[in-house]
Amino acid sequence: MSSFNRRNFLTALPALSLVRASSFSTSISSNQHFKISLNAYSFNDMLMKKKISLTELLEFTSATGFEAIDITGYYFSTYPAVPSDDEIFSFKRKAHELGISISGTGVRNEFSFEDKALMNKEIDLVKKWIEVAAKLGAPVLRVFTAKLYSEGGERKRIEARMIDAFQSCLETAKSYGIILGIQNHNDFLRTSDECHDLFKKINSPWLGLVLDTGNFIAEDPYEEIRKAIPLAVNWQVKEKLLIKGVQTPMNLDRLCNIIKSSAYKGFMPIETLGMQDPKKDIPVFFNAVSEALK
Repeated sequence: MSSFNRRNFLTALPALSLVRASSFSTSISSNQHFKISLNAYSFNDMLMKKKISLTELLEFTSATGFEAIDITGYYFSTYPAVPSDDEIFSFKRKAHELGISISGTGVRNEFSFEDKALMNKEIDLVKKWIEVAAKLGAPVLRVFTAKLYSEGGERKRIEARMIDAFQSCLETAKSYGIILGIQNHNDFLRTSDECHDLFKKINSPWLGLVLDTGNFIAEDPYEEIRKAIPLAVNWQVKEKLLIKGVQTPMNLDRLCNIIKSSAYKGFMPIETLGMQDPKKDIPVFFNAVSEALK
């Protein structure tokens, strides 16, 4: 160093640090990076009929441009029993090789049972798959509440049993560092207010919402999505949503503007339903979501 000698440089360091910190803070606050993930359920028919393997699905995910995959538990060979470590780690190793993160996995539980033996079986299912999620390196295990909507006294009784079940599962989830993500699925949870109410009663940092954009029942489902975002730990971005019970094409620009105006950052799984040819149709939807999130 000449005129700007070592002493001057060291004297300037605090000011430089402040400038860099300010610049970094501005960058963080003004730029969100959404990692778009493929929910494997988009290939449900092909996976169930063995028309595509998990390795081929990972290769498609990478080639399309997805950054992650949500691999539902149904697609491992032993479900509902947990897969072998070899099966789990082979999938994880292939995903890493292809540069794909695992954004989540999920089970199909039912937490409405009054019969203790049936309820304990469902709780055990969730707890076992919490361990699978940890082995996969998936931050979120997607779970459900109850298949049927209920009201009045029956709803309160089911909710009480449900809360006890979730509290039991959350003890295990915390011990493995896994977030339980409840999906609103046009079932026990139909509105953002119902989601907030249940989450407030359970009150755990290890519980979040898998925000299903297609399954709020309200006059304005976009407003329901906006109100539910503070609970979100993962998503199901769909190509359609329900307006007054009618399947309606998703306005992706409107949806993504709501998401971008929120504090949410992270994985944005998409799930397409009923597509004639997922290999051709999913890339189209992926590109549309990517563009709308820019």
